[in-house]
Amino acid sequence: MSAAAAAPRSMLPQRQRRPPDHRLPRRQPAHPDQVPPPSRARPPEASPRSRLPSLVPSAYAGILRCASRARSLALARLAHSHMVRAGYRPGLFLGNNLLAAYARCGDMRHARLLLDGMPRRDAVSWNTLIAGYSSQGSARLALGAFRDARRDGGVTVDRFTYAAVLAACGGARDGRSGRAAHGLAVVSGLARTAFLTNSVIDMYAKCGMIDEVRLVFDRAEERDEVSWNLLLSAYVQMGWPEVAVNVLVWMHRSGVKLDAFALGGILKASSELEDSEDVRMMLHGCVVKVGLDLDVFVGSAMVDMYAKNGGLEEAIKVFDCIPDQNVVIYNAMIAGFARLGNDPCPETRIEAVRLYVNLLQRRIRPSKFTFKSVLEVCNLTNAVQCGRQIHAHVILSGFEEDEFIGNALINLYAKARLVDHSLRCFHRTPKREIFTWTSMITAFVHDEHSEKALDLFRELRYLEKELDQFTMSSVMNACAALSVPITCEQIHCYAVKSGLCQFTLCGNSQIEMYRCMGDLKAAKKTFEKISCLDTFSWSQMILSYALHGHEREALLLFKKMRDCGVMINEFTFHVVLIACSRQGLVDEGFRHYESMLSEYGIVPNVKHIACMVDLLGHVGKVADAEDFIMSSGLENDTVLWHALLRACRIHGDKDRGIKIGEKLMTLEPYAASSYVMLYNLYMDAGKISLAMRTRGQMRERGMTKEAGISWVEFGGSIHRFVDGDHSCSLKAEAFTRLEELLVRVKQKTEHGGVNVWELGFQARKVGNTISKHGELLAVSLGLSIVPDTAPVRVMKNQNMSWESHETLKLLSEGENREIIIRDPACFHHFSQGSCSCRDYW
Repeated sequence: MSAAAAAPRSMLPQRQRRPPDHRLPRRQPAHPDQVPPPSRARPPEASPRSRLPSLVPSAYAGILRCASRARSLALARLAHSHMVRAGYRPGLFLGNNLLAAYARCGDMRHARLLLDGMPRRDAVSWNTLIAGYSSQGSARLALGAFRDARRDGGVTVDRFTYAAVLAACGGARDGRSGRAAHGLAVVSGLARTAFLTNSVIDMYAKCGMIDEVRLVFDRAEERDEVSWNLLLSAYVQMGWPEVAVNVLVWMHRSGVKLDAFALGGILKASSELEDSEDVRMMLHGCVVKVGLDLDVFVGSAMVDMYAKNGGLEEAIKVFDCIPDQNVVIYNAMIAGFARLGNDPCPETRIEAVRLYVNLLQRRIRPSKFTFKSVLEVCNLTNAVQCGRQIHAHVILSGFEEDEFIGNALINLYAKARLVDHSLRCFHRTPKREIFTWTSMITAFVHDEHSEKALDLFRELRYLEKELDQFTMSSVMNACAALSVPITCEQIHCYAVKSGLCQFTLCGNSQIEMYRCMGDLKAAKKTFEKISCLDTFSWSQMILSYALHGHEREALLLFKKMRDCGVMINEFTFHVVLIACSRQGLVDEGFRHYESMLSEYGIVPNVKHIACMVDLLGHVGKVADAEDFIMSSGLENDTVLWHALLRACRIHGDKDRGIKIGEKLMTLEPYAASSYVMLYNLYMDAGKISLAMRTRGQMRERGMTKEAGISWVEFGGSIHRFVDGDHSCSLKAEAFTRLEELLVRVKQKTEHGGVNVWELGFQARKVGNTISKHGELLAVSLGLSIVPDTAPVRVMKNQNMSWESHETLKLLSEGENREIIIRDPACFHHFSQGSCSCRDYW
């Protein structure tokens, strides 16, 4: 306060008349009760020449009402500043208007300063302040203001005061303080009114205290339609749709008029009910009877109800009947197409895109929910080009930074293997929730960038965000792709410490992780620890047994699964047929194959047929396998011919193999693997000119053979061996160890007049022949570094050659530990001179 304001009354001019109550005399200091302007420092006292003429109270009130409606803090401060400069001292009514303007604009600091400086305050003043704190989510400050109001001797709190406090407690989910406020309202006698009863019900509902909600409702002396609607919405929020339906019936029998709010809430609740078609039809009839079938709010709820439960035709009919369609009902309809079953017709889903085009043609502005739903449809239908156009609309509409839209865009581009676009969308999303990180990690895993996925996971851990089971499952999938033991064990330890290992989803991913790493014992232990096994858990364990040479155990586990009554799906039959194929069990394999359709109603797909082709080829029935392909109706599927080609290669059917290789060249002319296989077939058959022609065609079309890479983990580091490359820092050590191993088994390595090991001794001099097989170098290095009690695990991105396979069989005779090689075909467990694949890979 300035020196003039602090001057005593005797220092003022003696001959001045006393001005009216609402004006201050010229050059007289501000009244002690006048409120300072809302700024950090008080402005200097206005000189007599700079003082503005004041407005009438009604003008100030109109300006403040405009500021409140527009939430214009600048306009409220301007009006307040004008009062101060004009020397106007507002009364109680105008002071409350000014207080309401600051509260509505969110400036609660100056609202509190204003209230503290008011010479007179009433219940409206305190109610305005408490409501302002409540709207800002400041429950603690609202309760503090409530306590101050009760201590204010000149103010008597009313029902609106309690309503504001209860709203603050409900918004903060503070049931304890809300219960205390409820008790004070009961003591004051105000709780008998329906108005305050509704506030209490709403507070308990927001705090999740459903028992208190029902108790207050049952003991209420006065009820109105709002009371019933609040009870109904409370059960809807709690996820109890059956009870909510019973409340609706109770409302109808009690003669309560059903409005759009009540029916919209119950329609939303019924959309979560399964097998409740009768309830949905009853509610639809109720809506028509009360005349709300054309209401947009109720109509959008009905569209959502039908679409979520597969009633797409009914949803379309309701949508077409609503005259004034807005963006809300369009969102409900588009989201309905996005929520269809797992494998609906793509033409049906694409109707959502047509609805989006119709929305644009009607010049309705899409919301962020519109974009999210239509992008999900594009993702489900693999409509990447359409998704890109919608992405452009997202940018133009200014919604690119929305986390839900960003997540949908990440998934869209990831499914199309455009991981760079996914990463760009990830970086452009400022608010990255945990599901955004999970989607990006999954995108890297899907695009075979597992190391980048783990790097992103480390960055996520550095930010100390709380992970969920889906994130951990994606990280375990990345570890499964890399198959590096130490990293897998570290991720497993983190899952145990964080408590995420208790989820079935994480347990299933952990089984897959250890299966891909070649640790069958750890996979079995994980399976036994899962408390709630599902179909995928059993199937993963059956697959683990099958791929690691324990086919009999796999089939016994399938029998146990069936005896336990677990639901069997397509994936389960796929892994069972893999087990039969690896063991060569033709009769049992065909029995399971035929039971798919006859007993379980599952139509075999290309994966099941490929297993049967592989099964027939495994036992040497190559001609029968070819006939099986031709009778399957999928004779143009390359997966089936690749399975048959492998059988031709192993059983030496060169002519049939060349014919299949030429067919694969026609079916997939731009696949480098087809050219390589046909080249090898021609070379084995002695057709050198045809082999050279195939290599020339491959060169003309700009295709190159993928480099063979083998990798192994030692001491937390991954060491890679590229076939024919010498860049590995440990290759010299690997050569030395490999030569020592060759000396040990030299007498057993001659095959077809060519001594593979003699070539190995000259590796450093002539062509580095052995270095072309990176898996041998990786194994030799592993035998040197890995402890004698631990198995050596090596991963390879291409099928192992016959030379490497025979070499490792011989090497395993002199080793007292297991050598495990994983290639795309299967797992090879070398031990005591034999391999778990039984020489069929």
